[in-house]
Amino acid sequence: MTFTHHENTPSEEHPFAEIVRILGKGKKGSRPLTREEAYKAMKMILADEVLPIQLGAFLMLMRVKEETAEELAGFAQAGREFFHFQNSIHVDLDWSSYAGKRRHLPWFLLSALLLVENGVTIFMHGAEGHSPDRIYTENVLHYLGLKAATSIEVAENQLKMQKFSYLSLEHFCPKLHDIIQLRPILGLRSPVHTLVRLLNPFDAPYSIQGIFHPSYRAVHQHAAMLLNQPHMAVLKGEGGETERNPDVECLVQSVHNGELSDEMWDALFTHRHVKPENLNPKQLTLLWRGEFEDDFAEASVIGTAAVALKLLNKTETKEQAHQLATNFWMNRNKQKYG
Repeated sequence: MTFTHHENTPSEEHPFAEIVRILGKGKKGSRPLTREEAYKAMKMILADEVLPIQLGAFLMLMRVKEETAEELAGFAQAGREFFHFQNSIHVDLDWSSYAGKRRHLPWFLLSALLLVENGVTIFMHGAEGHSPDRIYTENVLHYLGLKAATSIEVAENQLKMQKFSYLSLEHFCPKLHDIIQLRPILGLRSPVHTLVRLLNPFDAPYSIQGIFHPSYRAVHQHAAMLLNQPHMAVLKGEGGETERNPDVECLVQSVHNGELSDEMWDALFTHRHVKPENLNPKQLTLLWRGEFEDDFAEASVIGTAAVALKLLNKTETKEQAHQLATNFWMNRNKQKYG
């Protein structure tokens, strides 16, 4: 797109220029967006009413200053309205999976399936491929005999049939998916990486999210409250995924009916495990089937499931949640996946 400038005809300012100016007007002149401004900005982005150069400037200015809870709530509200569909199915737990795993396998997948086996309906959404050295959920589902959904309709059918579905962002909000794929070009993650975790397409009453940078934990927590999410938990997950690392203590920050709470979960080991040299996704099935033993992996599965069970209000205490998750694991149907 080429712009020509004529001396006597000042060009009219683009409507999105105001958003860029709010964010970028120097150290003293700039400020965060209000929730309404953030909502307006994301609506314009999703409607393709923003030029590529404006989008790049917006993403990087947001990245430098980091998102506020109000901005995230505005972004998420615009995203939800953009892909709104007539929901015909009840989902208990919304589980976001956008980070990918690099040091360990995605053991959290087995945590989710453990809950599913015990009556919890889980919708998982994510994106894959923007970091070549990571294992993304969509690419390992087939090891467990599962297929990723290819549309909202397919996801609804899977949720009805098997109480679990994974759907990539590209199939319900391709515009946000395209922005995530800009990471190798921009060299940095963007606010979209944060916003997508809050989308909750099926409007599940419970939502669980993992983040990598601890400072984002409280931002997610407050944004969920602003979005009137009834129950939500966020933790610093292994690799940024929604997975409790059993080697370290884990702070879980939650929202329950408008009230904020913080809860520390103890490490499950006194020593740290050495990360495996190679990651073999076949071990997901082998662990479930009881044909492979790994105390770190098993503790990851049980520990993550315990956090989710506490969020889901299945138990009153952390200890009860851990015991219930352990019981689920010990009594799982080992022939179910693979």
